Amino acid sequence: MRRCGFVALIGAPNAGKSTLLNRLTGAKVSIVSPKAQTTRARVLGIAVRDESQIIFVDTPGIFTPKRRLDQAMVEAAWNGAGEADMLFLLLDAKSGLSDEFRKIASRLAADSVKMSLLLNKIDLIDRQDLLPLTQEAAQLAPFEQVFMISAQKGDGIDALLDYCAGILPEGPFLYPEDDLTDLPDRQLAAEIVREQIFLQTRDEVPYGATVETESFKEQKNGATRIDAVIYVAREGHKAILIGAKGARIKEIGSRARRELERLLEGKVDLFLRVVERPGWDEEAARIRAAGLELPRK
Repeated sequence: MRRCGFVALIGAPNAGKSTLLNRLTGAKVSIVSPKAQTTRARVLGIAVRDESQIIFVDTPGIFTPKRRLDQAMVEAAWNGAGEADMLFLLLDAKSGLSDEFRKIASRLAADSVKMSLLLNKIDLIDRQDLLPLTQEAAQLAPFEQVFMISAQKGDGIDALLDYCAGILPEGPFLYPEDDLTDLPDRQLAAEIVREQIFLQTRDEVPYGATVETESFKEQKNGATRIDAVIYVAREGHKAILIGAKGARIKEIGSRARRELERLLEGKVDLFLRVVERPGWDEEAARIRAAGLELPRK
């Protein structure tokens, strides 16, 4: 009998949700950077285990929102949690029980949400510290199961997949068996460029920028031409992204192009332009283009 269902990954920023999603699916379906709040919209990653199709939902990290964009991100996370058949709350073992984690766990417990605990990054702390941390976390919410994993190293991933495969509701697969994500190629291209902005720039620049794919076309020579625009909130951000004699934007484009060629399995011609657009993070069109719903008032 086949099984299929949605499994939400929820937690504070930088808990390792996107790295875990990529590990669970065995492919890069969500962008990753060392900076918090890299993920903005919910991303589906699909894994088939035995006779089960597990649809993992990577959600933005939950934090105290300030901008309209932030509000949409946090709302997307809570919506992803509420719509899933199963929920895993990630705890960064290295960071421990932060105030953000405590607030998330307390809210889920107050709403009587059934969930399990994923203690991630166990390779970064002493093994003797794991049990006390787990016991302390268990005082915040009644977790059904506890898994100790390292998304980076792959520790505990097989046991996690087996558990999900066995507990999902019976039913037909919702996606073709070879699908890894529901992310359209246009959105993927924008996300890969945004990943490079996170990796190659510092401070406020990654958070003050968004990327939209303007054109995605197959050319006669077999290459895919992608034109993308990077909107920035400030003139200073534009100057940083472009760099001296255009060096930074060329490097962003070069690395993003190579990654896209790997993911799309073909030649890519990538063209980027940077546009200053103050207040883009409050614009409905920009928020929708990022794959988010407008926050409820």
